[in-house]
Amino acid sequence: MDDKLIRFYTELIFVSHPPEKADVILVPGSDTEALGQKAAQLWKEGFAPVILVSGKYSIMKNGFTVPSELAQKYPEQYETEADFLGAVMEKSGVPKEAVWKEKTATYTYENAIASRRMTKERHLEVKRAILCCKPSHARRCLLYYQLLFPETEFLVCPCEYELTAENWYQTENGIDTVLGEAERLGTQFHQILREHCMGKNL
Repeated sequence: MDDKLIRFYTELIFVSHPPEKADVILVPGSDTEALGQKAAQLWKEGFAPVILVSGKYSIMKNGFTVPSELAQKYPEQYETEADFLGAVMEKSGVPKEAVWKEKTATYTYENAIASRRMTKERHLEVKRAILCCKPSHARRCLLYYQLLFPETEFLVCPCEYELTAENWYQTENGIDTVLGEAERLGTQFHQILREHCMGKNL
């Protein structure tokens, strides 16, 4: 395969920055344990005073279920992704009061909208934010959150995950995941881009 093609999609989808001091760590919902662990690590290292995790459960599902391989480690019943990731963070050493849970969002754009709403309600001025997500979700997350936090500097700090910028093109699942993200960058932004370019409120 042409290395230029691999490089194009790698640079399009994967985004990563070194962490710096920020006002908040923003986490879009997921059932991925490593996501909560990464956010907890960043908090314990002093990069932000609070973590805001947003997520109900996927719009394609009727509820939240802990992944089967984690059921023994997390035996409690969690109603939302935010509850589950909050439990992961607490198990990783983050106190409850440092984790803000937003429990209504069912997809990435809603995660960004609801997170913006919560920071406003709690009077948190977000000059710089760390965005903690899965590696292959990075570009789409960043675009959505930048739309809702236009004055904020974002640093993307992805969690550890089996699918990375270095190996995605080596498996069928990796190729499908990354090209699926590339497709969503088109299909999910039609109306948003129209409104943005026409100067309407988002």
